Amino acid sequence: MAQGAAGVVDTRRHGGKPHAVVVAYPLQGHVIPVVHLALRLAARGFAVTFVSTEAVHDQTARALGVDPDGYDPFAAARARAQEEGPPPPPLGDVSYALVSDGLPVGFDRSLNHDDFMGALFHALPAHVEQLLRRVVVEPRATFLVADTFFVWPATLARRLGIAYVSFWTEPALIFNLYYHIDLLTQNGHFRCNEPRKDTITYIPGVAAIEPSELMSYLQETDTTSIVHRIIFKAFDEARGADYVLCNTVEELEPSTIAALRAYRPFYAVGPILPAGFARSAVATSMWAESDCSRWLDAQPVGSVLYISFGSYAHVTKQELREIAGGVLASGARFLWVMRPDIVSSDDPDPLPEGFAEAAAGRGLVVQWCCQVEVLSHAAVGAFLTHCGWNSVLESVWAGVPMLCFPLLTDQLTNRRLVAREWRAGVSVGDRGAVRADEVRARIEAVMGGEDGLKLREQVKKLRGTLEAAVASGGSSRHNFDEFVEELKRRCGGR
Repeated sequence: MAQGAAGVVDTRRHGGKPHAVVVAYPLQGHVIPVVHLALRLAARGFAVTFVSTEAVHDQTARALGVDPDGYDPFAAARARAQEEGPPPPPLGDVSYALVSDGLPVGFDRSLNHDDFMGALFHALPAHVEQLLRRVVVEPRATFLVADTFFVWPATLARRLGIAYVSFWTEPALIFNLYYHIDLLTQNGHFRCNEPRKDTITYIPGVAAIEPSELMSYLQETDTTSIVHRIIFKAFDEARGADYVLCNTVEELEPSTIAALRAYRPFYAVGPILPAGFARSAVATSMWAESDCSRWLDAQPVGSVLYISFGSYAHVTKQELREIAGGVLASGARFLWVMRPDIVSSDDPDPLPEGFAEAAAGRGLVVQWCCQVEVLSHAAVGAFLTHCGWNSVLESVWAGVPMLCFPLLTDQLTNRRLVAREWRAGVSVGDRGAVRADEVRARIEAVMGGEDGLKLREQVKKLRGTLEAAVASGGSSRHNFDEFVEELKRRCGGR
């Protein structure tokens, strides 16, 4: 056991283990991978304090139908680990803590998006600092793992004398583009009234990218929004990170990752997925999940189009009308996740009038589901997706080709990776420019045509790349092992 003398790390407060304080960004797509990262760290011998917001905690508990008071989402994982016992190291050393994001728990964060983002910018940092001052008992034995999009991690880590690990939940390409906003600005592709439209060829590690393939916030001319302020401040903080963990695979983005490693230790450790690509031991869903297995079991192999536009962005009623028309005209069987606020919290039933009757017998619409279970089902033949990064990785892992309709932020750039670089999917249109006839044609081609066969073959190859990366001797396994050893060396763990 390490001694408590000056200059020697004292890890006794955590049973001799180095201590990881893991703070989840309060959006569904960020919560999912960070929960599984926390479990990985616990399995590798770290004591973990997992920090969530009171609002996410409340919504997750209510989705399960349990009382939020006293609910601990890691309880099931702990109980299972205690039954199994070591080896491997148990998952039980995870404590759970909550902070306020500065808004009442019942506040509608979807309907009032900018107020929510403003609270994350202005109010949350002080609440996190108060918590960190309670849970960081030995700074040299502690490190902070925080989402890159937070605006405070490097500042608070320096203030407390702890290491900062920036956790990036999206592709390395997108981190790289945000990291080089200064180059985009200097070259007239961003932060100007009339951005250049020519190909961008000056970002390190990116041979070429079109302005239309940039993240949505980098295509906007008004850069004064609260989201822009968050992005600018977050990447100022990211420059102060001691390490970056990225939920990607080195073989998928080799030149981008190599370029980023010139700046700081950058570890590609993806895909970060639930163990066994099955329902997570720790509940992460912020909406009640429907069990779709019985309906899927009754469908022929490869016959179902799975449709989901994720947990965050919204679509317009016109876009929904065009997509619904294309789905109906295609004749495909479908399972459609229709999040209650997909258009607005004020419009819980946004599908066109008569859609349910026209789709009777071949379609199922649910508010939410366990996506990895659905994608893993043999009946699913394609995925009409918004191209959120979790959805992309899950679809590849399940061997399901994608039809891409990106809505916001990183999703446009993710589509470039899926459709242009990897050829694992096709585009069905853009915001404000999606048409029912094109949706129908693309569904028919992917579900039953020659294009679909080629896409499935390519997705199969990509899945092999992901599987190899996390297998023994694979790049992501090696990178995570290296990261663990570095943090244990730095923090005095055994």
